[in-house]
Amino acid sequence: MEVITTHVNADFDTIASMVAARKLYTDAVIVLPGSQEETVKGFLIQSAFYTLEVRKAREIDLSKVTRVILVDIRNSARIGVFGEVVRRPGVDLHIYDHHPEEEADLHGSVEVIRRVGSTTTILVQILKERGIPITPDEATVMMLGIYEDTGSLIFPSTTVDDYLAAAHLLSCGAKLAQVSDILARDLTSGQISLLYDLIQGIRSYTIRGVEVVIAEARREEYVGDLALLVHKLRDMEAVSVLFVICQMGDRVVLVGRSRKPEVDAAAVMREFGGGGHAYAASATVKDMTTFQVRERILRVLEEKVIPRRSAADVMVSPARTVDAGETILEVHQALTRSNINAVPVMRGGAVVGILTRQVVEKAVYHGLGEERAGEYMNADYETVAPETAIERVQEIIIGKNQRLVPVVRGRELLGVITRTGLLRFLYDMRDVEHPGDEEDVDAEGAMAPRKNVANLMRDRLPTRVLALLRAAGECAERLGMKAFAVGGFVRDLVMRVTNLDVDIVVEGDGIRFAE
Repeated sequence: MEVITTHVNADFDTIASMVAARKLYTDAVIVLPGSQEETVKGFLIQSAFYTLEVRKAREIDLSKVTRVILVDIRNSARIGVFGEVVRRPGVDLHIYDHHPEEEADLHGSVEVIRRVGSTTTILVQILKERGIPITPDEATVMMLGIYEDTGSLIFPSTTVDDYLAAAHLLSCGAKLAQVSDILARDLTSGQISLLYDLIQGIRSYTIRGVEVVIAEARREEYVGDLALLVHKLRDMEAVSVLFVICQMGDRVVLVGRSRKPEVDAAAVMREFGGGGHAYAASATVKDMTTFQVRERILRVLEEKVIPRRSAADVMVSPARTVDAGETILEVHQALTRSNINAVPVMRGGAVVGILTRQVVEKAVYHGLGEERAGEYMNADYETVAPETAIERVQEIIIGKNQRLVPVVRGRELLGVITRTGLLRFLYDMRDVEHPGDEEDVDAEGAMAPRKNVANLMRDRLPTRVLALLRAAGECAERLGMKAFAVGGFVRDLVMRVTNLDVDIVVEGDGIRFAE
């Protein structure tokens, strides 16, 4: 028996992904391992325009399962009874997912993992590539999945592929009006009451320069669609980083949302056995109070929050300056001596303008070297305070094309930020925000990611194929050549998709190598 399943507390992306997967695995049975979000449950019960054949885990004989197709999940702890099934000898596992990779992830004989906004997008791409038709009702369900997980295609995680998948579904007859009606959820009285309590339970913290809001509430009974309430709370309070802690009966439900690159919501939720994306994640815990959960979240954030960077982290101090009364020739000499391209112009101890090398050299060329700097400076400029966020500095330098930004407090010049300094800082910050990423510079000077796939090859390739590749490498080395595995074989190896069609390219005499 083949089974298509997903994680507990299924949402529309998981339901849509299972519908799409069913078109690839026509003999498979769709099985929900546990609960669903309230809106999804209502959809499954009341939907008149699409009949979805879904079974519960207790309704099938798990001992007869020979293949499991997992969608939107790779964590065995979140798939209910199927966590044991997929580890049983002889059970084939196929995985389709869009979540970031984690150490505890399951691995299957087929793995299609892509960084897109929803898992439904991945499966729609495959259906399109294979020319498998999609009915209007199926397209509507799949559109629900994409729209929910991408926030109607506006979340930061949305990719071009999500738009293309949605366009394909529209061409298949997806009904956007029905999608909108289903996703436009009215709050129940219980949800309104819980939202009010969450607002009352808000606490704000500043952790390593980043504002984090934690909201708490308690309920004796379960209240569905907590994620919906979190979205509304975040928008109402206009917060960028929000963690909601809600005790429901004997468990505590956690939901995290982050619009800041400094805070990875999934990394925090993993500490509680949950997961998700950097911008949206969740977890459920038992045997902990809301107080204990909050204190642990704060400790985790202290460890994992990337410090918020400000203008003070980037500025050069003390700054080289010129006086508005200096001549253009004197400014030109100062720029040349200091090897800089822009300089603040001062008058009476305060910044009054900015003068660039380009303007100075043009003035010198036209014989205006004895004119005063104040006559040619740019007086239309912006300054920042030392605590100004680095994103604002980027807006000024890159968005407004201002070569140099003075950092001031009142009338006092504390330092300056140059375009080169900002770019160097952003480049260096990659190692802080993405530790462990290995990079190399190619012949053109572009940064290209590198990955050691030796272990992956040992794990994924049959012995005969691995032996063939080793023999090719040894042969090339003896002949003083270089041999490379290329093409779809390499792509599918990295994506953990089975493909034994090996192509080898040789730098050197290919005929001699083949002989």
